[in-house]
Amino acid sequence: MSLPSRRRASGARPKAGRSRSPNERTNLLCAETSLLLVIDHQVKLLPSIDDGEQVLANAARLVEAAWLLNIPIVATEQTPEKIGPLTKDIRRYCSRILSKVHFDACADGAIDIIGHDQARKQIVISGCEAHVCVLQTAISLMRAGFSVWIVTSATGSHSQTDRALAFERLRGLGATLVSLEMVLFEWLRRSDHPKFRELLQTIKSHRSRVIPDVQKH
Repeated sequence: MSLPSRRRASGARPKAGRSRSPNERTNLLCAETSLLLVIDHQVKLLPSIDDGEQVLANAARLVEAAWLLNIPIVATEQTPEKIGPLTKDIRRYCSRILSKVHFDACADGAIDIIGHDQARKQIVISGCEAHVCVLQTAISLMRAGFSVWIVTSATGSHSQTDRALAFERLRGLGATLVSLEMVLFEWLRRSDHPKFRELLQTIKSHRSRVIPDVQKH
């Protein structure tokens, strides 16, 4: 006669020694299921962004980290012939760059690009402006069934008021607001990750609020 399986007592710890699969980490980001979407960090737009240098510095850190961890990076440019191209420190890491005229990048084909890899349903977003292109694109992505994670310190608007309202609205609609360090540590998962020491320098730079020598042109 087979014995019934024993239930683990409430509050008991699971056995150590097994890393959870991405499917078991739905409330955490996973490098294996993430895609980074960088929205409109463009040379003629950034000077109008409140604390734009720090927003760009954090975006550059995020993009470099994603590249080191083999996470796909898709970027957008809003009418680049008028607002200029992406900054060089963003552009050089991107696997795809989408030029657009709609504020919602999904209306110009972003979902087709992002949805190419069916395993990557966690869309991490950094961009400008929070209350326009980031907001509209994020809403469309959530409607399409993606989970959306907004990196607040790498996302800006021309005013703190519009930025704060955008974040409030996005949170209410189901997006997750995260910090740069939350993203990096969740992508790494372990202190013995082969890229940990490289990304530790990025984390230290972020904590010191040092603005790296990013190339804007």
